[in-house]
Amino acid sequence: MKKVLFSLLAVVGLLLAANNTQAQAQQLKIGVFDIDLMVQNMPGYRNVDSLLEIYQRDSLAAEYEFITSELKRVDSTYKADSAANKAKTVLDMEKNQRQQFMMQVVYWQNYAQQKAEYKRGMLAQPLYEKVVDAYKKVLDTKKYTLVLKPGTIERGSSNAVIGNIFEDVAKELKMPLPAELGGGQDDEPQQQAPAKPATGAAKPATKK
Repeated sequence: MKKVLFSLLAVVGLLLAANNTQAQAQQLKIGVFDIDLMVQNMPGYRNVDSLLEIYQRDSLAAEYEFITSELKRVDSTYKADSAANKAKTVLDMEKNQRQQFMMQVVYWQNYAQQKAEYKRGMLAQPLYEKVVDAYKKVLDTKKYTLVLKPGTIERGSSNAVIGNIFEDVAKELKMPLPAELGGGQDDEPQQQAPAKPATGAAKPATKK
């Protein structure tokens, strides 16, 4: 009798555990979102791109021109002073300067890219702050269990509820959501077709 009772209790325990696991799976709420993608699709981000192009064209280009000109100047000075047998301290100083400018030219692409990314971050900072504030409000309201970036979710037979947080954040920001982030076609401005001339409309009179 005790064995039967123990077996029944074990079965009941397994059933309760299974039901609890199933309930947790049904309550799992997954959201899809990426802060960088949201910022890049905000209307004000075009201004960031424009200002960054100006920065690259004016500031970075001017800096590169200065470095290359200084490299030529220091190199010429070093060669002339070497031929004139100047003091070793002078030649060493000029040699170090030349080496520093040469390294800046060799690694200019990496340096310029880092400077541009830093500038982009500064220009886009206000947009990031708006997105983060809206994102936090959505999370507080929707109570997502887990948030993943697009492309990391395989839709299958899972009982998890998958929500597009891009839509909620866009509503919070009062901005249209592009179709590539899950927005509807109505979000994009529609161009009106040019008016067709009425049938049988009179043609302008030609001058004889």
